[in-house]
Amino acid sequence: MPLTDTQIKALKPDLKPRKISDEKGLYLLLQPTGAKLWRLKYRVGGKEKLLALGSYPDVGLKDARNRRDEARKLLADGIDPGEQRKAQKAATEARALNSFEVICREWLEKWRTTVEPAQYTKSLARLEKNVFPWLGGRPMAEITPPEVLAVLRRVDERGARYTAHKIKSEISQAFRYAVATGRAERDPCPDLRGAIPPARGENFAAITTPKEAGELLRAIDGFQGTFVVKSALLLAPLLFVRPGELRKAEWAEFDLDKGEWNIPAGRMKGRQPHLVPLPSQAVLILRDLQPLTGRGVHVFAGRDPKKPMSDAAVNAALRRMGYDTKTEITGHGFRAMARTILHEELHFKPEVIEHQLAHRVPDALGSAYNRTKFIKERRGMMQQWADYLDRLKVGADVVNLQTKGAA
Repeated sequence: MPLTDTQIKALKPDLKPRKISDEKGLYLLLQPTGAKLWRLKYRVGGKEKLLALGSYPDVGLKDARNRRDEARKLLADGIDPGEQRKAQKAATEARALNSFEVICREWLEKWRTTVEPAQYTKSLARLEKNVFPWLGGRPMAEITPPEVLAVLRRVDERGARYTAHKIKSEISQAFRYAVATGRAERDPCPDLRGAIPPARGENFAAITTPKEAGELLRAIDGFQGTFVVKSALLLAPLLFVRPGELRKAEWAEFDLDKGEWNIPAGRMKGRQPHLVPLPSQAVLILRDLQPLTGRGVHVFAGRDPKKPMSDAAVNAALRRMGYDTKTEITGHGFRAMARTILHEELHFKPEVIEHQLAHRVPDALGSAYNRTKFIKERRGMMQQWADYLDRLKVGADVVNLQTKGAA
């Protein structure tokens, strides 16, 4: 006789497991603990097998019979329902292992060894906040361009267009890693070219006129913070390296007699060593600082002398001087200041400036960057730049100069 819900609810456990039959191979296994488990007995190739169909009351009588009937249809088609379940479970596990979040985190872990810790931390935070909640569980190989675009538009529509472009770049890098490791066929991001407008106006805040630059230099001269931070402030406009490259500078990298700073590849954004010719003004600043921090590793030692100063130190100093680091100037903005004024006021060739900025600008031979390329022009440019800044600082009238590096 087929079972009824009333009968099932009235069942009491025994000291040993007990089978209560329904029909067509379905039965309820009553455990001594009181658990009521649905089982289907079937045969394949003359061999008897069992298939678990859930537990009562989570799976009611009607649902158990439906699951039994689905299994019997598979048997009629020559498919072993138990083996199919194993295959489905394996496929689900494989999909989980090949999900966007799993592969993206794997890529991030490999990538973190080649970038600054802060860069890794910011990228991970962006992805955790803006991407993983929507794409994280999706199999990498199944994600489509419209899905990626939906994520990017969500970020863009809240007014964070620059962040949207950064996220697109990070998603693209994760996909390229998935392609290289055989877990995706292609990167969908190139299909989205132009879908999010360019992030104009999202560059680092910077001062780019001679008058404003002169005012900033005078403010730096009057800064009353620590000698280490003031030295970094004085050097930032002279050398216009990236803030992280400046604050992590080590004394071993400098040859003050030659007037050279050799930044190792590991600390450069482009992972290529970079040569910074030092104007005489920069050498003087470094020689003044050397008695204070020269016995240690870091030029700009922090409160813990074994570590460099905080990555927020320069921007904090600029704010103390009355500058808005969101709209006026940041530690990174000294690069834009130098690039603009060197070209527009001193007429140096863009390729010479870009090489000194350590930007990857391919030449006719396809070489993206060479640490010593244009070195004579760069040495002259750095000294003329420092001399020009001195004149700006004292408020001298400055006229456009035609230099050796002029176009």
